[in-house]
Amino acid sequence: MDQQDVIKKEGKLTLVLGLATLIAAFGSSFQYGYNVAAINSPAEFMKEFYNETYYDRTSDYLSDFSLALLWSVSVSMFPFGGFIGSLVVGVLVNKLGRKGALLLNNVFSIVPAILMGSSEVSKSFEMIILSRLLVGICAGLSSNVVPMYLGELAPKNLRGALGVVPQLFITVGILVAQIFGLRSLLATETGWPVLLGVTGVPAALQLLLLPFFPESPRYLLVQKKDAAAAKKALQRLRGWDDVDAEMEEIRQEDEAERAAGFISIVKLFQMRSLRWQVISVIVLMGGQQLSGVNAIYYYADQIYESAGVNTNDIQYVTAGTGAVNVVITVLAVFVVELSGRRVLLLLGFSICFTACCVLTAALVLQETISWMPYLSITCVVAYVIGHALGPSPIPALLITEVFLQSSRPSAFMVGGSVHWLSNFAVGLVFPFIQAALKAYSFVIFGVICLLTTIYTFLVVPETKGKTFMEINQIFAKMNKVSEVHPEKEELKEFPSSTSEQ
Repeated sequence: MDQQDVIKKEGKLTLVLGLATLIAAFGSSFQYGYNVAAINSPAEFMKEFYNETYYDRTSDYLSDFSLALLWSVSVSMFPFGGFIGSLVVGVLVNKLGRKGALLLNNVFSIVPAILMGSSEVSKSFEMIILSRLLVGICAGLSSNVVPMYLGELAPKNLRGALGVVPQLFITVGILVAQIFGLRSLLATETGWPVLLGVTGVPAALQLLLLPFFPESPRYLLVQKKDAAAAKKALQRLRGWDDVDAEMEEIRQEDEAERAAGFISIVKLFQMRSLRWQVISVIVLMGGQQLSGVNAIYYYADQIYESAGVNTNDIQYVTAGTGAVNVVITVLAVFVVELSGRRVLLLLGFSICFTACCVLTAALVLQETISWMPYLSITCVVAYVIGHALGPSPIPALLITEVFLQSSRPSAFMVGGSVHWLSNFAVGLVFPFIQAALKAYSFVIFGVICLLTTIYTFLVVPETKGKTFMEINQIFAKMNKVSEVHPEKEELKEFPSSTSEQ
């Protein structure tokens, strides 16, 4: 009997919780990954379509510069849309709930899927550019809402594992896009509209299935003040009726935050009780994107080519790298609750730092030493493994864990904005860095990996197996505020905080 109580206290992966996780992640996170990679394989066919469409309209072809600019806009609309999506996260999750925001978000996938799928027939490259903006908004919302939703559904002992699932589905989306994008499948003159339009299928499935699953119990109790609905949702998720202890934990979180009310982004930056949480989110989200993960993928084809990989076979090697990414992220799902978040961040960023340093040396020496290109390939794979272990999945999970209910939406807006602006900046600036520094480009990324590792070691605490309130108390000590109701103290001290420092 005691053993059963312990098992109940710990929580388990019930059918309802498991299916809600899969539907939320497949319908949203999968699309993020898919749309990151789907546009790469058919790039030449799409540029040809841009040129022919322009010729049909004007009887003239686009200049090389105009075509490059138009293509750059098409690609960069995705991270720009992601930034816009991050800015509206707070409003949507507070007005519509976590599940409601995900359901609405499917509009930003189904509509552009139809537009992209019919763009060739309509002879309109503008439809592709608009669609990239819309699927970017979809990705910006999903990359913030899905971790928040799953983090609030999960019991504390499964929060880490379920928190990594969105990143797993992002990597699966990338791999599926790479496979569909093989020249023997959909990366063809007639197949690319289908390749781009497939993104609407997961959204349609989520729109059909997600309504049957519970809303976040925390949202129902804390923001909707509906204790009966919150209890019913918890009972369905946990698979037993006795959820009073968890209801009480959510009520304590609510009491600890009631004085503060909804915490806006401005207030988030002003409150001393949230100082280290905000700094940590900015550092980890910035480190995640500025560590060069997109640049590694950008450079990979050239590295494979220099290593003697046949030009036609590079697409298969790239898909193989995507498969490694998926396998390591699956591993992270299982080890995050054993090793903890902090260990995976330290290990992941350290591997990325080492890979960047060795890759720089290998690229510099590859013309003089015959086996250096193969070391370059090893470094690319090692970097992908390191990033998939910690830097990719953990930062979004930590946002859910280190912020309480009233500040969580604004924290995701900050984290998401840093994520997408950094992503956009790397995509925009890296070609120029590469042209100027050549092989030494990766020194910059290595330095960022090292600095993020040092920050994590010195500042970021372990959150494994702790309730949201326990994590809040750890940061209360770091921020030098009262452990109980820190927001009340913050409000009292705010006008005279400089005198009481």
